[in-house]
Amino acid sequence: MKLPIYQVDAFTTEMFGGNPAAVCPLQQWLPDDLMQQLGAENNLAETTFIVKEGDQYRIRWFTPAVEVKLCGHATLATAHIFYTELGYDKDEIVFNSLSGLLKVKRKGEGVYTLDFPADKLHAVTDIPDVIFEGLNIGPVPVFKSSMDYLLVLHTRQEVEALTPDFKTLSTLDARGVIVTAKADGDEADFVSRCFFPPSGIDEDPVTGSAHTSMVPYWAAQLNKTALKAIQVSGRRGYLDCELKGDRVLMSGSAVTYMKGEYYLPG
Repeated sequence: MKLPIYQVDAFTTEMFGGNPAAVCPLQQWLPDDLMQQLGAENNLAETTFIVKEGDQYRIRWFTPAVEVKLCGHATLATAHIFYTELGYDKDEIVFNSLSGLLKVKRKGEGVYTLDFPADKLHAVTDIPDVIFEGLNIGPVPVFKSSMDYLLVLHTRQEVEALTPDFKTLSTLDARGVIVTAKADGDEADFVSRCFFPPSGIDEDPVTGSAHTSMVPYWAAQLNKTALKAIQVSGRRGYLDCELKGDRVLMSGSAVTYMKGEYYLPG
């Protein structure tokens, strides 16, 4: 059996930037263990599977190790493939997911806006020791979202200088750790890096889902709802964000890297 597969660099306008994701449109679901094997075989932060359900689509995301509840960059990559490869011609796509309804609008030529539910943060006082040990830093404010721990550092330079111990972080009982700081110039309002060893990803290059908690945080800190963000990983990712009630809007571009077929028995 042959099935189509695409690979897309998301949240970038240039190939080899942003975050790569595999996109696999299906007519019907494959067994869960097979989709997980394909996620491991692709060895990307996420492999996305989509099946049409009525007027909407069901979307699922697999890292090399686990299925996750929400993924922004792979949803952006999927929308890009819908418009550039699959002949989709409506202005908005609606996906059903483990995190509820997700929407993607085509904003302009090659630009897409994700409409995701905002995540809530609460301050953490009983902080797992492995967080500071794994990041090799001293105490800083720590918050918890529905999926991740979030740490707020003082400067962009501190975020960029981090050299985590991924083995130590892998023992954390969460999807992973987000580290963020206020930006120091006009290029962005805040920066971040995301480390997800418990989910089989040491550092995720650009993480849309992490911004569903960072955008509400920085909107409150900076007293503004429209924000520019940079994920300062080696590949870099750029997001235009907006807090709109209980939703977070994230806009970015994507570039198709590869398309082909994968072969399955039967």
